[in-house]
Amino acid sequence: MGHPLRQICLVIFSVAATTAACAHPHVWVTIRSEVIYGSNGVVTGIRHAWTFDDMFSTYAVQGIAHAKTGQFTREELNSLAEVNVTSLKEFDYFTFARIDGRKAAFADPVDYWLEFNDSALTLHFMLPLKTPVAAKRLQVKIYDPTIFVDFGPAKGTPVSLVNAPPVCQLQVDVPHKPSASEQLRLGQLDNNPSDFPISFGELFANKFVVTCP
Repeated sequence: MGHPLRQICLVIFSVAATTAACAHPHVWVTIRSEVIYGSNGVVTGIRHAWTFDDMFSTYAVQGIAHAKTGQFTREELNSLAEVNVTSLKEFDYFTFARIDGRKAAFADPVDYWLEFNDSALTLHFMLPLKTPVAAKRLQVKIYDPTIFVDFGPAKGTPVSLVNAPPVCQLQVDVPHKPSASEQLRLGQLDNNPSDFPISFGELFANKFVVTCP
């Protein structure tokens, strides 16, 4: 009932599903996201850049062959990037979207790659919609239901629109900060993971809404 510890450095997203061994945040990810529009004004997908905390990043690259000490090229990280995006599918890419009130479906990630900069790994990937659509209202939540991974917005501009129609407006909500009682519950997750509803993680989701009247 749990993944071997060595898999943490290989498949972060598979480890996130562990129950008894993994609960409240153990990995921290800073996110930047772009909503991509086609030339005809339809939403085609969401492009993510997720930067992992220094400790996890250093651990994750252990054992990966590289030419320069302390540096990794995109090519050297290709296998790790592929394992990560493949594992994302099981967890819906931690990206939950609704278009005009209906659940949106994503295709497999494309244009994915990893970079290692300033001791931190950043995973870049494009998450295309299965069916591009002209959305009047797009709502996106990014979170880990198990709260193993803590997602937080990057400073400055964590979300942006690319090629969106001029009438479209973006609203980004700051993630909910846990209250004292919620902090207590988070501290109990490691010991009693089965006592917490899967919806608990949604309380701390990163949320943004795009409206195009």
